[in-house]
Amino acid sequence: MLYYALVFFVIALIAAVFGFGGIAAGAASIAKILFVLFLIIFIVTLLMGVVRR
Repeated sequence: MLYYALVFFVIALIAAVFGFGGIAAGAASIAKILFVLFLIIFIVTLLMGVVRR
């Protein structure tokens, strides 16, 4: 489960680079939404992994 948390965190970081870095100006709003979404999924899976142990 912690593996999935790490994967979602990496995806959130990539979305943050595109959304907040201005690299993809046309898709910045979508990247910001994806950043928040994957950050929430990361936190949920991280908590689920910690609770299971």
